[in-house]
Amino acid sequence: MTHKHTDIKKLLIANRGEIALRIARTAAEEGIVTCAIAPKDDLQSLHVLRADEVIILPGQGARAYLDIDEVIRAGVEAGCDAVH
Repeated sequence: MTHKHTDIKKLLIANRGEIALRIARTAAEEGIVTCAIAPKDDLQSLHVLRADEVIILPGQGARAYLDIDEVIRAGVEAGCDAVH
């Protein structure tokens, strides 16, 4: 069963690794633009390369993804209307 989420135009993927790849693939199938987040030291990761856009987070490694204020800022600045 496929659900069309016409109200979601741009999705911030606030994750990395295999789960982020699955989210990006499903969003693409639904016609949703994806925006990945990553610190500079993670910019060659597959989730970044797969997304339509990327926003660089301050910090390094996994800790950068845990800064909720920065993740929210990234989504707002990118114009995302949903977060996964």
